[in-house]
Amino acid sequence: MVSELKRIIDQISRDRGIDKRLLVEAIEEAVQSAARKKLGSRRDIEVRYNDEYGEVEVFQFRSVVEDPEDEQTEIAYDEAKRLDPDVQLGDELGEKMPDITDLGRIAAQSAKQVIIHKMKDAEREVIYDMFKDRRGEVVSGIVQRFERGNMIVNLGRTDAILPKDQQIPKRSFKQGDRIRAYLMEVRQTARDSQLVLSRTCDEFLAKLFQMEVPEIAEGIVRIMGVSREPGFRAKIAVSSSESDVDPVGACVGMKGSRVQNVVQELQGERIDIVTWSPDPAKYVYNALAPAHVSMVRVDEDSNSMLVVVPNDQLSLAIGRQGQNVRLASRLLGWRIDVKSEQRWNNLQDPGYQSILALPGVEESLADQIVGKGIFSVVNLAGRPVEDLLVIRSLDEETAARLIEAAKAALSKMTEEEREEIAGNAADEVADTSEATTADSGDSNSEEVLDLEESSRNEGENGEAGDVQESEPQGNA
Repeated sequence: MVSELKRIIDQISRDRGIDKRLLVEAIEEAVQSAARKKLGSRRDIEVRYNDEYGEVEVFQFRSVVEDPEDEQTEIAYDEAKRLDPDVQLGDELGEKMPDITDLGRIAAQSAKQVIIHKMKDAEREVIYDMFKDRRGEVVSGIVQRFERGNMIVNLGRTDAILPKDQQIPKRSFKQGDRIRAYLMEVRQTARDSQLVLSRTCDEFLAKLFQMEVPEIAEGIVRIMGVSREPGFRAKIAVSSSESDVDPVGACVGMKGSRVQNVVQELQGERIDIVTWSPDPAKYVYNALAPAHVSMVRVDEDSNSMLVVVPNDQLSLAIGRQGQNVRLASRLLGWRIDVKSEQRWNNLQDPGYQSILALPGVEESLADQIVGKGIFSVVNLAGRPVEDLLVIRSLDEETAARLIEAAKAALSKMTEEEREEIAGNAADEVADTSEATTADSGDSNSEEVLDLEESSRNEGENGEAGDVQESEPQGNA
């Protein structure tokens, strides 16, 4: 039994990496607690572990008195003389208790709980010391089990938790699979797992590229920004400190080998690699790829950009459910407003603006009105209600209210403002007529308006149209 305790202490210390001293302190505290419950709480008890013999020794200390009144704290002088012939009255006499094995069921259970608690505390400290400097690294482990959607991953010495909200959506792992994840948090004290992993954070993507691209690890290529919608699409901006090193080409690798390794680790997440630029206009041009950009207006005061793209590029620039422009906005840290060239031209037209300024008229309705050949409030004020009823969203009452609003707006304008709006509207009609005559030779005014409506509707539908996305060099 003596050597057994020592063997257990040595084995636990070796297997779990717990300091032997902490185990000995846990055992001493547990035995002391159990002895007091068994022998009395008023006793002055001291517990020591004898490493030479591998045994726990219990000592009780009592005051030497002539006539003891409390057996737990006092000992008779005659009895004390038998234990130590040199003892004097008033001395504190320490006495080794001969048998500590029979401490009682409740006391033994209490001792067991103390030892378990102390060992868990010691093990937490070991795990914290082991992983505290690895926070922010990519770690590898084996999927152990699932608990309420959370994934428990074995990292060798301990288990880590991959919370449900940190897992890539619609990507499944099963028990026994090997998995890599970003070590997001190392807790010093925690009821559940001390180690928290993530596969959805931007840092995970950056670390994967650092592991795959030697130029990033060496500092030649730098990652300037990352934005992700985990499991679907991501953008990463890179720059190079050496003019002869192409940062995008370095990240893509020979035949796309490097970026494909990252894509496979993320189970198919599409990755756009773009060149970083200190010029916000150039940066957004790169970030919105594969869409082409016609014009960029930067408003540094509001930290926003207006980006104009060709009509047939609007759907590509915005992306499915706004994904492309949303990722580009996060990458730059700017608010990005994307408009087609057709929409931009409309917004610069005073006649269009005069219609848009009417109460209850939004851009979609203004587009439809202009598409019917009504280019300003000057035209609108002189039209009968029937001309507006061809617009599906308008009923007779609403159409009449719009015409009255146009008349009211017209009455408040100066003669110069009317002439400017009327002149622009006339130019619009003339341009449309010339374009139509060139195409068909002889067309009446109704055909001109129909062509104008078709052209404008085509520009508006670019957002939801079936535009095929072309893959640039830096896309995977």
